[in-house]
Amino acid sequence: MSFSDLFDSEFKQRNKGHFSAIVRVALADGKFAPEEKAFLDKLALRLEISPAEYAEILENPLKYPINPPYLQEQRVERLFDLARMVHVDHHLGDAQDLLLRKIGLALGFTPENVDYIIEKAMILVDEKVDLDTFVSEMMKHS
Repeated sequence: MSFSDLFDSEFKQRNKGHFSAIVRVALADGKFAPEEKAFLDKLALRLEISPAEYAEILENPLKYPINPPYLQEQRVERLFDLARMVHVDHHLGDAQDLLLRKIGLALGFTPENVDYIIEKAMILVDEKVDLDTFVSEMMKHS
C-alpha cells in the first residue's frame, strides 16, 4: 500500500466516522425528519460515502462510535469538522442549531456551555476561519 493510499484510507475512515456521528445524533429521537434525511443524503455525497457505506451506516451507526476526545482542544477540532459539515449551506434551517447542540453534547461539551459553544462555533464557521483560528478562538471561550 502506497503512502497516498494510506492517507486516502485514513481520510475516508475519518469521514465515515464523522458521518456516522451525525447519523447517530440525528437518530437520537428514533427517526429522521425529512430535512435531516435530505441533509444526510447530500452530506454522504460530499464526504464520498459510497451508497453501500451509506446504507451500512444508516443500518448500524454504532459501528463508528463518536468517541469524544479527552482533551478540550481535540473536542474543539472535532467540532470544527462537524460544524462545517452541518453548516455547509444552511440546508437544515432551524434544525441546524438543534443538531449541532446534540453533536456538542455528544462530543463532551457540558449542558451549561453547549449553547454558547455552538453559537460561537457557528459565527466562526460563517466567517470561514481556518482550523487554527477556530481552535484559538474557541479555546478562549470554552
